[in-house]
Amino acid sequence: MSEYQIIIDYVNFIKKFLITNGVAENWAEIINLVIVLFLIIVVVYAIDRVLRKIIIKLFALFSVKTTTTFDDFLVQSKFSRYFAHIIPLVLLKLMIPLVLKDFPLLFKVFNGLINIYSVILLVKIVRSFLRSTKRYLRTKEQYKDKPLESYVQVLMIFLWGTAIFFIIYQLTGKDVLSFATLGAASAVVLLIFKDTILGFVASIQVSVNDIVRIGDWIVYAKFGADGTVTDINLASVRVQNWDNTFTTIPTYSLISDSFQNWRGMEESGGRRIKRAILIKQSSIKFLTQEEIENLKKIHLVTEYLEFKINEINEYNKKIGADKSVLINGVNLTNFGVFRKYLDAYLEQNISVSKELFSMVRQLAPTSKGIPLEIYCFSSNKQWANYEAIMADIFDHIIASIPYFDLEVFEEPTGKDLQSFVNKVQQ
Repeated sequence: MSEYQIIIDYVNFIKKFLITNGVAENWAEIINLVIVLFLIIVVVYAIDRVLRKIIIKLFALFSVKTTTTFDDFLVQSKFSRYFAHIIPLVLLKLMIPLVLKDFPLLFKVFNGLINIYSVILLVKIVRSFLRSTKRYLRTKEQYKDKPLESYVQVLMIFLWGTAIFFIIYQLTGKDVLSFATLGAASAVVLLIFKDTILGFVASIQVSVNDIVRIGDWIVYAKFGADGTVTDINLASVRVQNWDNTFTTIPTYSLISDSFQNWRGMEESGGRRIKRAILIKQSSIKFLTQEEIENLKKIHLVTEYLEFKINEINEYNKKIGADKSVLINGVNLTNFGVFRKYLDAYLEQNISVSKELFSMVRQLAPTSKGIPLEIYCFSSNKQWANYEAIMADIFDHIIASIPYFDLEVFEEPTGKDLQSFVNKVQQ
């Protein structure tokens, strides 16, 4: 007797027993079927529970003893729990045809349900594996700034799409495309998954063109985002602002709108300082010989003044300039000397990058004075340090201005107006 026949005899044991004891054959078949199905479900459930505990325990012990962290992430994502369901599912798949061989309709239903569950279980196993892979790659320096979440979501979309097609086929027995024309189906997909499709395309372009990485500092005024990118997925980009709030930006907006990415600054040799201070125009004047001698005491311009005075004197002598009137010939101004002083000050300032461009320039005069702009790069790019360096530079500039008989422009305050009124009244 074959093993197959032995199993069939066991399956029909209750049926034979009932018929022997006078139960009608139809009722005996039904009672036998119910009892056998119940026993199979109980046995498979018990095997599933036992195997799940054993496999999870063994997997956990194995992950502790290995040096790699990948298996630790598999444990966290419940990979072993899902994997443990495979053996009971295979047993159930093998037992159902034997039990339901005389019930083709029930066999079709149960077989379809098992197939659907198998597809869902496979999707969960793959999802668990992909999540573990994503977390593992996050620990590698070369993948920390990559949009791994988007890649995982793209793979899961294709996986779930395939699974849904298979489930529909199991439920209906018909090809999915038989329900409607391809054009109508495409229209429905585009309508339902519009944001997902846009996000999918955007994620690919963001990754291929290296537009944004996790950890980048971006400024997106349209959405009020100003901070560090913490996550990139198909639907959105998450930004943690400097005030510790979070802003969510649609992924496709990164390729459809304009935003500012500070990565270039962070990868460069310094962070730009570009700020102007307004000098009162009426305080600018030609320097007399006595004033020049006093300014020579300032070390940063001593060498410049000595060289420049000799050059100017030779030129004025050459053209016969009448220096009894100060404006004749070539002259130095306190504003020009001050600019040279600031050039020398930035050059010797250890906090200013010497590898990047540095300049002190005069901008077009305004109704509020002449802007004197400082353009340089701080060697330290951290925000707090950068602000401190810039503040120190302008503290020094403002304190230095009176030494060159210059004045900073300020709007008159109430106290200034009151002092003026008091002087007039006196």
